[in-house]
Amino acid sequence: MPGYILSLDEGTTSARAALYDREGRRVAMEANPIECHYPRAGWVEQGALGIWEQQLDAARRTLQRAGVAARDVAAIGITNQRETTVVWDRATGEPVAPAIVWQCRRTAAYCQELAGRAGAAITAKTGLVVDAYFSASKIRWILDHVPGANERARAGDLLFGNIDTWLIWKLTGGASHVTDATNASRTMLMNIGTGEWDSELLALFDIPRAILPRIAPSSAVAGMAAASHLGAEIPIAGIAGDQQAALFGQACFRPGLSKNTYGTGCFALLHTGAHQPVSANKLLATRAAQTGAQAQYAIEGAVFIAGAAVQWLRDGLGLLSTAAESEAVALSVPGSEGVYLVPAFTGLGAPHWDGHARGLISGLTRGATRAHIVRAALESIAYQTRELVEAMEADSGQELTELRVDGGATANQFLMQFQADLLGKPIVRPTDIETTALGAAYLAGLATGFWSGAAELEQFWRAERVFEPTMTATTRESLFDGWKDAVRRCRG
Repeated sequence: MPGYILSLDEGTTSARAALYDREGRRVAMEANPIECHYPRAGWVEQGALGIWEQQLDAARRTLQRAGVAARDVAAIGITNQRETTVVWDRATGEPVAPAIVWQCRRTAAYCQELAGRAGAAITAKTGLVVDAYFSASKIRWILDHVPGANERARAGDLLFGNIDTWLIWKLTGGASHVTDATNASRTMLMNIGTGEWDSELLALFDIPRAILPRIAPSSAVAGMAAASHLGAEIPIAGIAGDQQAALFGQACFRPGLSKNTYGTGCFALLHTGAHQPVSANKLLATRAAQTGAQAQYAIEGAVFIAGAAVQWLRDGLGLLSTAAESEAVALSVPGSEGVYLVPAFTGLGAPHWDGHARGLISGLTRGATRAHIVRAALESIAYQTRELVEAMEADSGQELTELRVDGGATANQFLMQFQADLLGKPIVRPTDIETTALGAAYLAGLATGFWSGAAELEQFWRAERVFEPTMTATTRESLFDGWKDAVRRCRG
């Protein structure tokens, strides 16, 4: 009987594959970089075929590293960067344009105009604020700007998908054009209450229904990966957007449990169960991964630039040789000495939603050094997370007792301690911080009977370290006041 689950985790900057055994332990992982292109200010693109090739290579190398044959894999789970938009030719499988990445701001003006005339109605149907972040305006841009695309879409010759849909379509040789509710809820085209594509939203964005994928459960067999790709036919049985997958991987199955993922961006989610949340603080209502008949929801806060700020220090300014070096550099000074870095490179996400804000470094003096700027960049991740947590607590009416964390940046001990200090709450880091991939594996394993249920999965979750707050309340609030002043200065 197959003894492993393969998880494909396609993120903004890397395509990863991970293999898990019956105890939920990761036995192998491989990753390939994904390159972003910035053709104009505020534009972010990726090559969809390159994403596919890098993801397939990572999967093959993972099986090879583990010495596991494809026939020993019970199922595949897929998780992905959300909102990133691909439109391709149904017959040839060729993308008609580069993938428009979730960070891209090219449709900001269109969204601002749309929000003025239909913002409240869209939010009521989708749980989202009208913003260039989501897929609908990106689809509209491609249909408007690629010659002939509008006509071809209406004729049924083109298909749309976020990255989950694109990878499944490629894996199944075009047999399955499918997504799940977690990804569909990020398009601004799905009615969050019904879980179906909404005719009024499609009409508003003038997007033909024919290009949209079928919406399937997060945990169910959605198609079969062709044997030609990995060596045997394997069911694709788990689908979830990266943040909902991380929530599931953190064993946050019940209302009131929350997590924050520290990756390219930062994403805090609070599980609200069958209750559809309504935010008064500009957070988002979204679908959580669903394993049964009952729809599941979460409230989410999104920060566009988190770990990407450290990458910018490394690649754009040359202040670091590696991202990991940032911890030692930050700790080489006792504090940031009033220096704040607001990484609004593509505007500000929740709770500000200011597409015209731009990055800023404030508080510079002649004594400011590389170390102060690096430390300020790491601190900016914690400040933005505090903004999300405060809004989440106000919306839910309950105070978080702890915050479960995951993602690559959680390896940074300085950042995790500063986050605990700034929140005044314990930060709990699990033994496996790659919970996005783990959540996709859990969903696939549940669908195929590899695991019996949530109770079994909860036994796998283990804390590796708890960071307790040590900062005084006075210092905490003084630092946060300085951050709020810096944010005011960068607003558009």
